[in-house]
Amino acid sequence: MQEAFKEAYKAFERDEVPVGAVIVYKKRIIARAHNQMVTLKDPTAHAEMIALTQAADYLKNERLINCSLYVTIEPCAMCAGAAVLARIKRIIYGADDSKSGTCGSILNIANNRKLNHRIKIARGVLQEDCALLLKEFFKRKRRERCLSG
Repeated sequence: MQEAFKEAYKAFERDEVPVGAVIVYKKRIIARAHNQMVTLKDPTAHAEMIALTQAADYLKNERLINCSLYVTIEPCAMCAGAAVLARIKRIIYGADDSKSGTCGSILNIANNRKLNHRIKIARGVLQEDCALLLKEFFKRKRRERCLSG
């Protein structure tokens, strides 16, 4: 999770929502990413989505069997859905997302019995650090809005 947090900090420094993700396979990081939605002008450029693409390329397979996704905040519907489709084994995340989290907070896409794959979830890893970075980012954004308008 420390490596995912480092990725989130890269996003913070680039004025992106500070979310970072890494994917681990056989105890080795095979993908790392941070949010790049503003940079790439792409609403799908979430850290998890970029990391899933990198991992699939590394493994030369769209199925990420026995891979674990570490991410600093609870994945949204798009990212949790992509993780299910990729057959991720585990998602380990830091901060809960009470507005759009879909690994148990508002929905549970990652572990929905109606879907053909379920993902094991571990929550709260480095929770305070992950949540604080997000709070600092949005506090800075609010301050910038007040100064500009």
